[in-house]
Amino acid sequence: MNEEKKDLLEEKIEEKEIGDQLPEEGDEEEARKSLFTRALVILAILALAGALYYFLIYKKADKDKGSLEVPPAAVQDREIPLPASSDTSKPPVELDKSDDLVRQLAKEISSHPRLAQWLQSKGLTRRFVAAVDNIANGLSPRAHIDFFLPPGEFVAIKRGSVYFADPEGYSRYHTVADVFVSLDSKQCVSLFRALKPLCQEAYRDLGYPDQDFEQTILRAIIELLETPVVEGDIILEKAVLNYVMLDPELESLSDAQKHLLRMGPENVGAIQAKMREMAIALGFAESRLPKARVYTPAGRES
Repeated sequence: MNEEKKDLLEEKIEEKEIGDQLPEEGDEEEARKSLFTRALVILAILALAGALYYFLIYKKADKDKGSLEVPPAAVQDREIPLPASSDTSKPPVELDKSDDLVRQLAKEISSHPRLAQWLQSKGLTRRFVAAVDNIANGLSPRAHIDFFLPPGEFVAIKRGSVYFADPEGYSRYHTVADVFVSLDSKQCVSLFRALKPLCQEAYRDLGYPDQDFEQTILRAIIELLETPVVEGDIILEKAVLNYVMLDPELESLSDAQKHLLRMGPENVGAIQAKMREMAIALGFAESRLPKARVYTPAGRES
């Protein structure tokens, strides 16, 4: 009889211990959030460890061996050495259910109120990845970032028989530039490292199964840094549906570069400075970034 009581008591103790380890129904949501948080913390630790290795050990070893100056052609090749990262980690949430997590984490990169409004759009990770891919390939990202298109329309003014881009129209893009400049570059990199598995999944869905999306981000940055900061009037010619720039060098720019150029020299300079800062925070050598270039457009030939 004593043995039976002892066995029964041990069974009850074991049931209680197991019961204590299982979350009750009302705690499931809290447990899931806790799991996401732990996953992000692990990703951040791995990213930090990779960065420390890259900058404190790998870079030191390169210096000891004697570094070689990278020729300008390397920028054209767009092959960019990246620091170690945790891109093989599993996404912390499902890609198509990641909007809430992105919005929550994005609070750390800027306190600008307009950013929070823009982030109410759906499919944020897929939009970001598609826009970056378009820019990296010189295409317009307009379809993927329609949520921050400025009010009004592009305006051309006429002086005599000549059309010019209206300098007053550049003010339409001040808010976009202000939000972008308000971003904390280091926090942006930390956010990207944490969400890179999601970005990589979205990038695979675009048809890039074997390419590193981080390379694409840096190619996009280079594409926009190669846009000249234009000082002086931009003379236009009226086409069937829109205007084209008379200066052949400006008209030959990619669609992505033309979109940036349209923001005006002040906004272009501010945005490029922030992109340069972000590229460096990502581990890309400043010496391999395109230098800022001021350009005066050609006038109309008489």
